[in-house]
Amino acid sequence: MDNYENLDVIGQGSFGLIRKVRRKSDGRILVRKEIDYSKMSEKEKKQLVSEVNILRELRHPNIVRYYERFVDRPGSRIFIVMEWCEGGDLAGIIKQCKKENKRIPEDVVWNLLTQLLLALQECHHGGTSFNSSSGDGKTTTTSHPTILHRDIKPDNVFLDGAQNVKLGDFGLSRIIANPDVDFAKTFVGTPFYMSPELVSETSYNTKSDIWALGCLIYELCALEPPFQAKTQAGLTQKIQQGRIDPLPSQYSSELMATIKAMLNVNYMKRPSTTEFLKLHRIRMCIKERAL
Repeated sequence: MDNYENLDVIGQGSFGLIRKVRRKSDGRILVRKEIDYSKMSEKEKKQLVSEVNILRELRHPNIVRYYERFVDRPGSRIFIVMEWCEGGDLAGIIKQCKKENKRIPEDVVWNLLTQLLLALQECHHGGTSFNSSSGDGKTTTTSHPTILHRDIKPDNVFLDGAQNVKLGDFGLSRIIANPDVDFAKTFVGTPFYMSPELVSETSYNTKSDIWALGCLIYELCALEPPFQAKTQAGLTQKIQQGRIDPLPSQYSSELMATIKAMLNVNYMKRPSTTEFLKLHRIRMCIKERAL
């Protein structure tokens, strides 16, 4: 703990706060989650341990980087040091666009989608990581099991100073040993982005993250979630029907078709990250980013 200089508090919640810190060894600005687990239930403690374990496993340029943790047992606190994303989050960008009556350019949307697909590819297919430098779909082996994010939304997608996407907040994530057999059943996440299999409280897998990603990309274009209602029952019905309004006219039919593929009500028919990463437009984005 003595290796860091405390700076501003940038966030606060029921179990603690998030503070900017400066690493004394090199002056680098990072963030530190300071979590009081004394009043947590056993389930919440397990979720906290799960998040830390997941973050330790993930090393990817489009995932918020974990550096280290400290446990203060007498004080019932845990400190998690992570990458600082100075560019804010996508929720802030959407809010700003609505306020200024602006649209996010389509090439920016494709670029954001590409980076999120690469982040999810690392989570979902830890043993078959997509070759992002060439965009040719060749695979390399990594060590971690399949990870479901389970709460993809604008607030959990961050940007660094160079506007690179960083997928974060793995507090609801779950590791699955065998994605073909072991399906998670816990009802979690953000209601507007819940997939049909989630609102029905049935088993789901990585394709639920794909649905949430489709909702996110739609909202980046329309500045509104694709499914909205005044009641939970009404929202559930709209999600299960899966009908969405067309995107604003400035966006291409190719982008609309990609979003529709993510929002297929039958999760078996939703393409995986591997399949989406083979799309010509996505491969072009990957190659441009590698230059």
